Amino acid sequence: MNLHHIRYFIKLAQLEHYTKAAEALMITQPTLSQAIASLEEQLGVRLFEKEGRNIVLTKYGKVFLEYMQSAIEVFDNGVKVLQKTGVGEGRIDLGFLQTLGLDLVPELTQAFLAKHPGKDIKFRFYTGVTTEVIQALKDKKYDIGLCSKLEKEPELEFFPIARQELVVIVPKNHPLAEKDTIDLRETIPYPQIAFSKSSGLRPIVDGLFEKIGASYKIAYEVEVDQVIAGLVAKNFGIAVIPNMPILNYIDVKPLTITYPSFERMFYLAVLKNKYLAPVVKEFKDFVIEHAKI
Repeated sequence: MNLHHIRYFIKLAQLEHYTKAAEALMITQPTLSQAIASLEEQLGVRLFEKEGRNIVLTKYGKVFLEYMQSAIEVFDNGVKVLQKTGVGEGRIDLGFLQTLGLDLVPELTQAFLAKHPGKDIKFRFYTGVTTEVIQALKDKKYDIGLCSKLEKEPELEFFPIARQELVVIVPKNHPLAEKDTIDLRETIPYPQIAFSKSSGLRPIVDGLFEKIGASYKIAYEVEVDQVIAGLVAKNFGIAVIPNMPILNYIDVKPLTITYPSFERMFYLAVLKNKYLAPVVKEFKDFVIEHAKI
């Protein structure tokens, strides 16, 4: 079915006059008549009938008009969206770790938007643990992910963009709270709240304890940094977590780890060799250029 013929049909339905509709469409009246006849032949029903000097929609023409107006509107909106995307506008689907939503993500996205005043650029934000972010990238639900780096992910490219110190946090009434720094070996006697196995941080923390040749007593396993901090504040255990601003506002004492030393790295992740819309590619380059490492 010819798209032009659909537009001709809608215009004729609005004006109810072949000559006026042909003039509005800037085509000849025979061309318009042929288009309508072609539609009626394809559909097997009459769309118009005469009423005095004018023509009006038949019962079936009214039904067809309702569907075609909706279809053309959807079609035109789709064209507009993709045309905007082609000139560096549009939506960026961004997945990231919750901890990055406190400062890094707001800073980067706001700075990017400020660089493009007047452009129709929108972000859609999603949060999750690293495995969830990476799976969503592979499923093409997200354009870009900000997360930890996982090994054995050949479909993805990882670009380092920020680093974050790991600290031990303890309740303020804990015996270790008298300290400002700590050797990780001093934490062994105490029950700890660990990241769940699905978290990108779990193998990192496990690796730190492997370095000191010890295992730690896991009392609970939790996915989210902030939840771990809340549990520590209520004396459920101690924990090794990223040093983040929220720790300044809850009842925990962060202790700098003197041994073994480690900083957590965050990465921008994208699918390898896959097309990125202009606005997505520009945001990717912007984030890498402004990397805090």
